[in-house]
Amino acid sequence: MLADRLGRSKSWVDKVERGVRSLDRYPVIQEVAEVLRVDSLALLGEGRPSPTSAGPPDGVDDIRAALARYDIRRQSASAAETTRHVGHAWLTYQHAQYAQVVRLLPGLLDAARGLRADAPGLLVQAYRITSSVLVKLGEADLGWLAADRAVAAAGGDRVLAASAAVSVGQALRALGRDRLALAVTTAATRRLAPASVHGALLIQGALAAAGCGDAGRSAELVERAAALAAGHGGRDDPHRTSFGPVAVELARVVAAVELGEAGAAVARHERAVGGEAWRGLPAEYRAAYLLDVARAYLMVGDLHGAGRTVVEADGVAPAEVRCRPVARTVLAEVARAHPAPAGVARLTRVIGLTR
Repeated sequence: MLADRLGRSKSWVDKVERGVRSLDRYPVIQEVAEVLRVDSLALLGEGRPSPTSAGPPDGVDDIRAALARYDIRRQSASAAETTRHVGHAWLTYQHAQYAQVVRLLPGLLDAARGLRADAPGLLVQAYRITSSVLVKLGEADLGWLAADRAVAAAGGDRVLAASAAVSVGQALRALGRDRLALAVTTAATRRLAPASVHGALLIQGALAAAGCGDAGRSAELVERAAALAAGHGGRDDPHRTSFGPVAVELARVVAAVELGEAGAAVARHERAVGGEAWRGLPAEYRAAYLLDVARAYLMVGDLHGAGRTVVEADGVAPAEVRCRPVARTVLAEVARAHPAPAGVARLTRVIGLTR
């Protein structure tokens, strides 16, 4: 009955009940708490901080106001200038400079809306950047809205619509709506799209299937992505998906984490990173992946491994650890070790979990 009400498989619920799989995404915790008719704090455990306790960072309200504007303001920036600004925003995001991106986005959204008729691709990209950074900052509902706007702005352009669907999948997964994310991303793979976009959709679908507890479907989608990546090689990424062979290998690790197969995830992780392809991924991508691996270490009871991985993520992209709610949750768990792993005590003080 619980599985039916959650829209998840019975094996997923069974793994949660047996402690094989952790409830470590706050939207999922809220969903389970609602179905069980208990306070979400009862599932988080006494003393565990809410991952949203820090509140939205400065500037999110300005993005919300920009998304709420339906008027098209007088355009002052040219298409060429706005293209440069969009490119700068993407690079700033991929370097995990989230505070800077948040400041850029309201003006960027206004400029791209003013050019929509002449350059719809710029508006799609602006909405996708907006969605991505909002999901990072724990504002997944608002991120979903921005991703949906990206789909609408794409109109009849199949490539733009497919790239926007990648963002929709990410936002839905962040909300714990894995079944919806699976439906959206697999439907979007039927559109004609470049390999980088098609592959990114397959990866999002695979992770969503894993979130639903469907290991077979997840494996099938990952294998399709692997076959596509073998011919793509990670070249040409105008849609900023970071798709390629190494992204597929990292997706295998994260899918194992989502399925509760933490031991397999840890073993595969140690073989997946360290090469040139890994170091060539954006800092944002690598640090986000390392936080997922830290969750795997927690699931196998290796607090030192989890702490070491979070500290490594902080070295790659400090904002990924210091701004994201999931990082706070992982750090709070690791900090329970006595003594806390090297570097963890410093990080917990930096982000305000301890004094």
